[in-house]
Amino acid sequence: MSEILCRDLVRIFATDGVEVQALQGLNLTVEQGELVAVVGASGSGKSTLLNILSGLDTPTGGSAVVAGTDLLTMGGRDRVRYQRHTVGFVWQQTSRNLLPYLTAAENVGLPLELAGAGTRGERAARVAELLELLDVVDVAERRPAQMSGGQQQRVAIAVAVANAPRVLLADEPTGELDEATSVEVLDALRSVNHATGVTTLVVTHDPAVSEHVARTVQIRDGRTSTEVLRRTEVDEHGAERHVAEEFAVLDRVGRLQLPPDFVEALDLRDRVRLALEPDHVQVRPDRKESS
Repeated sequence: MSEILCRDLVRIFATDGVEVQALQGLNLTVEQGELVAVVGASGSGKSTLLNILSGLDTPTGGSAVVAGTDLLTMGGRDRVRYQRHTVGFVWQQTSRNLLPYLTAAENVGLPLELAGAGTRGERAARVAELLELLDVVDVAERRPAQMSGGQQQRVAIAVAVANAPRVLLADEPTGELDEATSVEVLDALRSVNHATGVTTLVVTHDPAVSEHVARTVQIRDGRTSTEVLRRTEVDEHGAERHVAEEFAVLDRVGRLQLPPDFVEALDLRDRVRLALEPDHVQVRPDRKESS
């Protein structure tokens, strides 16, 4: 069952009479329990996608369904319920994730109190469970200013999953951290994904992040362009090897984007020649045009 399903998603912004298409028919499917990284350069549309999935923005066209919720038809009350219970969110800026005057434990407990979840004892047990899972028990009584950046982000993940959302969204969660701390935060996201089964989507411009997940989706010019799938294989000698395969994404009408390095290597421009073979399709330059 797909927890995130976007079909032909379009988002157009109009500024001073000029229209900008941030998303141009984007398609994305994330299955229940998956951990997926969405990567792309600045301006590719990944932040717009995340704002739509989090309920902070509404698409101009297409469809977007998250955990059975149609994001195009949500009313105001439904949107609040969706953001409290269906999705959790981790921002890049640590200051946006935690209230500075509350301790780590109080920050994690706040969404539980706002949702009226369980008794006081049950809420306390849930807070302790999450602090243990994220390995931040030692900062339970510290305020954000007394924590490192990595500790703040791990507490922020605990806050995001406090109400047991079905989907966890993370916007550049390692953007303000050094490499070693970034690995710790990514490991924390994987641990939460594995322990709770929450479907997790991490949006980033950092290609290194994609190496820590099994599936990476690249966005280019407002559309999904390629996917990289990673898996571990065991050879006949019992040795493990990591395999990464890159695929072009084919939309419902047969469109795909060729990787930029392919286009540059063959000097592909304007149009190309296609040839259907028994088990593949050839893509060749239109040499007549350049002769």
